[in-house]
Formats: sequence, structure tokens, C-alpha cells
Amino acid sequence: MSVVGNLLQGAAIVYQPFALALIVAGVLIGMTMGSLPGMTATMTVAVLVSFTFGMEAAEGMMLLLGIYGGALYAGSIPAILIRTPGTPSAAATVFDGFPLAERGLAGRAIAVATVASFVGGAVSVVLLAALAPQIASVAIEFGSAEYFALAVFGLTIIASVSGDSLLKGLVSGLLGMLLATVGLDPVLAYPRFSFGFEPLTSGIQFIAVMIGLFGIAEGFLRYQRGIETEQVSQEFTNVIPSRADLSKIRNVVVGSSVAGAFIGAIPGAGGDIASFVTYNEAKRWVEGAAATFGDGDIRGVAAAESGNNASTGGALIPTLTLGIPGDSVTAILIGALMVHGIRPGPGLFQDEPELVYAIFVGFFTVYVVILVFGLVGARYWARLIDFPGKYLWPAIFVLSIVGAFALRGNVLDVWVALGAGALGYVMRVEDYPLAPMVLGLILGPIAEVNLRRSLKLSGGSLEIFYSEPLTLGIFALAAVSLVVPFVQAWRGSNTESA
Repeated sequence: MSVVGNLLQGAAIVYQPFALALIVAGVLIGMTMGSLPGMTATMTVAVLVSFTFGMEAAEGMMLLLGIYGGALYAGSIPAILIRTPGTPSAAATVFDGFPLAERGLAGRAIAVATVASFVGGAVSVVLLAALAPQIASVAIEFGSAEYFALAVFGLTIIASVSGDSLLKGLVSGLLGMLLATVGLDPVLAYPRFSFGFEPLTSGIQFIAVMIGLFGIAEGFLRYQRGIETEQVSQEFTNVIPSRADLSKIRNVVVGSSVAGAFIGAIPGAGGDIASFVTYNEAKRWVEGAAATFGDGDIRGVAAAESGNNASTGGALIPTLTLGIPGDSVTAILIGALMVHGIRPGPGLFQDEPELVYAIFVGFFTVYVVILVFGLVGARYWARLIDFPGKYLWPAIFVLSIVGAFALRGNVLDVWVALGAGALGYVMRVEDYPLAPMVLGLILGPIAEVNLRRSLKLSGGSLEIFYSEPLTLGIFALAAVSLVVPFVQAWRGSNTESA
């Protein structure tokens, strides 16, 4: 079927009353949670993913994509008002958003952030729809050797998302891979690390671990640090952007949207990296920006927010085409699809084309809803930052426990979520990154299965891994991905010592 035909089929799924209602509900939930400092998009999606288990796969994705986009956008509201980003990806918005609020221009800043978020998200979805099918058509030719190389490439990204300590990142990644080995051996089907405990033979549920790592652990951390948010009083004017402001930010928004989408397509990058990179590049290349960025320049807000939101569609490119999560949220989306018996990857475009194109149409619709709700209700969303934490976090704990149990109706999953929450809390306190653990959980099994299949097909010969140019090319990308962080660290140390 043609692309137009597939898009029409996707639109027929999305523009059903229930699916549209789920999109609106998802955006509202995402904007509500994203407006609360500390409530990340990842945590919100992880806690609420269990609500999609009883839905059709496409309907569940509409809800989760609405939450994803809504939360990333709404993180800009507390960033502008109280200098506290609601989500990590809104951190760069603080630089120019808060100075505008200090001058009584919070409404103008939020209006610019809303339009930039819409354009960034919409551009990224268009690029997703244009590029993903092409990538998938190439990836469909992958064999076990190529899949192993791809998994290795994904695992090397641990070096890029390890923060200040590569050793801590490796520990986190290896721990994720270790947890993924619990259960039945994927080739020989004998129990591993079950210790004679029957329920463990079915493995540790990925979603339960994610709920614990990003929901329960964050709650523990918030209680340790204090759960009340800062109070703010701000008058709002100019919540609809003027023609002059739109003209001023036009080029910045378009450039940052394209750049943010491609950065988001790099597995492990995410919206926080995209927002900082696009903000920095705009500061370097936009005329006069070097002197005004950081002082309340709306172009700074536009660059950060368009890059941030453009990363969402970009992150879905490797997720849908290769089965490699672009960021932590898309890792959860993979888990949600797997609950429905759907495995993201090249075969998804052949096996479930209606679902894929429904995701394209639905995610574009999400950003249209964000634009409308963002401009109409900006002054109301801003008041959510005053919501008492003493009521919010107990509700988060309850939803996390219920969500873990809803996976299989198994009490073990509740204990897994609680254990992962305790582990995630310790890791956060000791400054161990969580992203490598997520990569290890998802990519470890892929690497193991395809390594063993490849060696079986080749009779134990390693030639299968270097006999084809495509496999060699992927291993070369993995080598570059592994070396670049070391080079950057070496350059940084030389710069400091100079």
C-alpha cells in the first residue's frame, strides 16, 4: 500500500472518538505532571503505562504519546516561572525564560515556548514519517549478525550517557544486563538465576523495573529532599504570541527543530541533550545572540523548547525501526508494545503498518492539542506548581504499586518494582546513572540471542561478524560511539589543565 494509503488508515484509527479522547487525556495528564517540578516524562509514563494493558495497542500508544509530548512541553512552565525545570529537558529553557518572568513577561515566554514546542514536535513527526520507513526497509534485511552488531552499538551508548563517571555507567549497564538474564534461557529454555523459585522462571518484568526505577525511586528521593514546591505569584499577559515575536523566532525554531530531531534519533541522547545543543548552536550562529542569550531573549526560549520537543519524534526513529530506545520514555513504549505481543523493529512496518502510521498521525495530533491547550490554558497550567507534594507523592506510590501488579496480576512484580525503587534510590543518591541500566535491560537479551544464533549458523566461526560490509559498518559506528566520550573527556581535561 502507498504511503498516502497507510496514512489514511492511520488517520482512521486515530480519529475515532475514543482514540482522540485518549490523546486529549494523555496531553492533559502530561501537562499536569510536567508542570510539577521533578515530575519527569519518564516517570509519568512508567507509572501510568499499566492503564494501557487492557486497551488495543494503538489506543494505548495514543495515551502514552499524549503523556510524553505533554510532559516535555509543560516542563517549561516552572522553568520559566520559578527557575526550576519541571523535566530535565527543560533545563536550558531556564536561561532565558526565568529572566523574562523576572521582568513580568512570563506570559510572553510561555507563549513562545508553546509555539516552539509545537513546531519542534510537528517537524520531528514529519521527519519520523519520512525517514523511518526508509530505515526499516534497509533494516528488514538484517540477519542475526547484524542484529548482534546493532545491539553492541546500542550498548556502547552507555559511554555517552554515563555522566561524569564511565565506571558508574558501566556498573549500571552491567546490572541491567544481569537482571535481563533471570528466567528461561532464550535458546535452550532452562532456568537461569531463578534459585528454585518458580515465579522467577518467567523472568523479571521490564515494566516493573521501570516503574520502580523512575516512579518509586523518585518518590523516595523527593521525600528525602522535601516534597513541598516553591510558591510563585505571577501575572500573565500576552499569552498569544505577537506577529513580531513569531517573525523573530521563525528561523531559530525551524533550525533547532530539525537539529533536535536528528539529535533525538541518536539512541540515549534524549531531550535534555537536544535542548542544550540547539540552545548553544543558536547562541553561536544567530546574529547578536551571544550578547543577549541568558538575559531574557525569546529566541533562547524558542531554541531550547523546539530542540527539546523535536527530540521526541527523533527518539521514535530508532525505537520503531531498530527496536533500540531513543530515550528512557521510548524504552517504556517498547515495553508497552511487547505486553501486546508486538516487538518494535524492522518487521513492525510489515507486520503492523496500521499501528505504525497511526503512531505518526497520532503523535502529530498530540502536538496540535498541546498548541491549543498551551495557549488557551497557560495561566492555569502555571498554577499547578503550587500543588501540595504531600498529596501528590502518596498518590504516585499507590499508582506505581497498582501498575506493577496490573502487569500479570502477580505479587512478584510488585516486589520487583519495590526492589527496583530501592535500588534506583541508592543509585540516585550515589550518582549512578539510570539510563545505562535501561539500555542493558533492553539490549542485553538482543545481543545474547543473536550472538548465539550467529555462532550456531557459522559453526562457531567469528567470520560471520566481519564477512559482510553492513555488519562491519555497524561495528565501526559502535567503535566511534565508544571512543568519542573518551576523546571529549581527554580534551576537557587538557583544557582545564591549560
